[in-house]
Amino acid sequence: MKDHLKFYIDGEWVDPITPATIDVINPATEKPFTQISAGSPADVDRAVAAARRAFTDYSQWNVQQRLELLEKIRVVYKDYFDDIAQAISDEMGAPVDLARGSQAKLGAGHIKSAIKALLNFTFETSEDDMILRYEPIGVCGMITPWNWPMNQVAAKVIPALAAGCTMILKPSGVYLTW
Repeated sequence: MKDHLKFYIDGEWVDPITPATIDVINPATEKPFTQISAGSPADVDRAVAAARRAFTDYSQWNVQQRLELLEKIRVVYKDYFDDIAQAISDEMGAPVDLARGSQAKLGAGHIKSAIKALLNFTFETSEDDMILRYEPIGVCGMITPWNWPMNQVAAKVIPALAAGCTMILKPSGVYLTW
């Protein structure tokens, strides 16, 4: 059985501060297929601190830089499409064709839609001696539900990146122990 016990924080895979594991069960087989780390308040604090530090620079990226990042994400997503579909299949117990055709495909669609929206979005307008400016707001905390896992991740993370925000993400199945 594989394990996925590290968290991606501050640009690297790190061990949890307080080790505790959770078996992830494939609903179709009712057997564990991987282990993940449970996480702790200290892990959340470390992730939020990293996202705050990253926000200082990332929020200053211009639209072209953010578009280039989203395009890179789109390329990597395509490169790992089959792996993403298999992970979704294992996590949800869904047939791999369903995971590939509906689940993973929607994640790719969200990336494409965000790129199109960012290309056409006006971040600053003037009217009646006033300026209306849309700016990044800070660190976004995101929690995704168990169903439609990649769809929900992409629907939250990609628009935040397009807007210039950093985030922390708690996907389904990752339980924080308090």
